[in-house]
Amino acid sequence: MIRTLFLILTVFWCCAGLAQNEIQTNPPAGDSQPVFSPTLAQQAFATNAAPAPAPAAASTDTVPDGVPDTSVVPQNQHILQPGDEVSFRIEEDRDPPNTPEKLLLVSDSGDIDVPYIGTVNVSQKTCAAAAAEIKKLLEKDYYYKATVVMGLASAGKAVGRVYIWGEVQTQGALELPANETMTVGRAILAAKGFGDFANKKKVTLFRTVNGQKKSYVLNMEDILEKGETEKDMTLQPDDYIMVPKRNINF
Repeated sequence: MIRTLFLILTVFWCCAGLAQNEIQTNPPAGDSQPVFSPTLAQQAFATNAAPAPAPAAASTDTVPDGVPDTSVVPQNQHILQPGDEVSFRIEEDRDPPNTPEKLLLVSDSGDIDVPYIGTVNVSQKTCAAAAAEIKKLLEKDYYYKATVVMGLASAGKAVGRVYIWGEVQTQGALELPANETMTVGRAILAAKGFGDFANKKKVTLFRTVNGQKKSYVLNMEDILEKGETEKDMTLQPDDYIMVPKRNINF
């Protein structure tokens, strides 16, 4: 009898435990406080957490479409030189507002033709420096206040010219490329070489330095025929090269 009662109590206790587990796992509808296991709570937090910020994109220096590439020198640092083309406007003159900007070409002498003023030398200046100088000139005689806006529209392919004459195949002006070093020897080659009676040992370079004219005699036989290129000289705008004729003894 006692053994039978003990078995009945044991079965009742097991059934009660199973019922309690069922209630915790599947709460009745309408219960406002569902029970979550720690693992499920952690998963829910991971799902709803704000995503980590993306790493900052690396900076790239690209040139926008339609903008002239002046990557060799930033536009605001570009030194104006012959062949450059600059955009120019005076804000006070923009009537109507959509009036296009003027394009001014830097001449071989480094000048641009500015409205009202005339010729202004901008050689070896940045656009900002040239605009500041033009502003002063305009306000001196023409404006109470002038707002001058200048920018580089296109960089010239040449930094200037040199001139060669005498005993070469082609006399005249040669352009100095912007991104290439031009020497006396290369200039002679660009002039298609020496003439038949050239005195190659006494080629003379004429240059103006701080207002003073100087001359340099080069032995082009050593430079061009013997390969002693360290004796060659780099040309500057407005240099003159004279190739003399050698004396002929009969």
